[in-house]
Amino acid sequence: MEKETIEGFTIVGLAVRTTNENGQAAQDIPALWNKFMSENILAQISDKADQQIYCMYTEYEDDFRKPYTTILGCKVANNPITVPEGLVAKFVPTNNYTKIVATANLQEGAVYKAWTDIWNSNLNRAYQADFEVYGSAAQDPNNASVDIFISVN
Repeated sequence: MEKETIEGFTIVGLAVRTTNENGQAAQDIPALWNKFMSENILAQISDKADQQIYCMYTEYEDDFRKPYTTILGCKVANNPITVPEGLVAKFVPTNNYTKIVATANLQEGAVYKAWTDIWNSNLNRAYQADFEVYGSAAQDPNNASVDIFISVN
């Protein structure tokens, strides 16, 4: 796991405030994905920088055990940013990130397993903004590869 600096960018998408306590995020985040897909939110976001889907975790109250905000959307390219009604825009700050790749069946919890490993790791997390990138390698849910970027100090 190497650190890399990623320049800041903005994500426009759906947001939910959640927590890992009592399994709440395990309900809220799949519901967010369901709404994103069923309401074709991807098509509502203009000025996309690319066709990848981003899932951002930010506004941590403390660490991964306390409430945080999850935003599911797309990286946008232009300023000013157009934010459709019901969506939000959040800036992913320039920071050092450690990249972890979740590779396996998405429907069998490959990304969740990667996060469990992250939570149990000794990464010096910054808790600013972490994000997943669902690109072309994530199109086959049975054999997917998802990049996870963890903000680190």
